[in-house]
Amino acid sequence: MPDTLNLATPSELLLRPATPQDLPQLLAIENACFTPEEAATAAAFALRLQRIPDSFWVTERHGQVIGLINGPVVAERYIRDELFKQLNANPATGGHQTVLGLAVHPAHRKLGIGRLLLAQLETVARTAQRETVTLTCLEDRVPFYAALGYVNEGVSASAHAAEVWLNMVKPLR
Repeated sequence: MPDTLNLATPSELLLRPATPQDLPQLLAIENACFTPEEAATAAAFALRLQRIPDSFWVTERHGQVIGLINGPVVAERYIRDELFKQLNANPATGGHQTVLGLAVHPAHRKLGIGRLLLAQLETVARTAQRETVTLTCLEDRVPFYAALGYVNEGVSASAHAAEVWLNMVKPLR
């Protein structure tokens, strides 16, 4: 990733697990990046912070949270809509790492923050011997994920926010 951070130097960035204290900033970023129907709620974020702290990461720049990634580990290859409301703690090993949300504050886009967050989650997933990283996205975002090694496996069964989502999967083994 030589051009990953063309405007932000790595020394300006801090990649760390999200904490409950981050909730106001997480919500601000989420609401700036997604429609109200798509965006996670405060209750959903609070549940994720409680149940899956090992797969909820943020990027800070100058002390401000500017990006986030999160998602539980599941037994099946694709995301189910129920995950947006109910989830269990991640198993220690195995399974499929999902991405329920990847968001970068609009003022900090095109700096490689999204790639950095995905790379972090992939590293954590590999360490825990996950089979894949799996996510759903809208069609206009497919090229971003495809460039990072994700394969479009077709239309998702998801009806989240009444959108047509595509299953994107990156094998880790």
